[in-house]
Amino acid sequence: MYKISPLTDKTWTDFERLFKDYYTELGCEDDCEHLLKEYILPDVTAGLVKIDLLETTSPCGFVAYQTDEIGNDWNYKEGWGDVREIYVSPDLRGQGLGRFLLYTAEMKLRESGATRAYALPTQNSVKFFEVCGYKPSGEYSEELDCPEYIKERLVNGCKA
Repeated sequence: MYKISPLTDKTWTDFERLFKDYYTELGCEDDCEHLLKEYILPDVTAGLVKIDLLETTSPCGFVAYQTDEIGNDWNYKEGWGDVREIYVSPDLRGQGLGRFLLYTAEMKLRESGATRAYALPTQNSVKFFEVCGYKPSGEYSEELDCPEYIKERLVNGCKA
């Protein structure tokens, strides 16, 4: 059985482990510890970013998302949902768990008032977002060196 629940103080250590695995897989050179403590934790604490954990017998994935708004340093498209990060442990991929995480984030983004969403996917995750209804917007993030993908209408579910 799988469940998704919001990040809590009790699950922060599990999230840190998963986030470090994610960053290692991406090959990012940024200091992950610094990023977690100086940016992610304060944004989560302030309610600017939401993080949900995926669990089986233990945490095995996460999704980080927000609704862009003035006052948030990460405000890229005001009023849009932003799927910032999504990760599932490699041994559990291909089972629909990423879609489960993304659907949950989109549902919560809709509840917060967003009707559209975007993502800045890595090269390896473009197909995943396309399967879930995201399309290239034609815009490119120079800062993150990746194309922007958008979903014009947040509706239930993703294509199989």
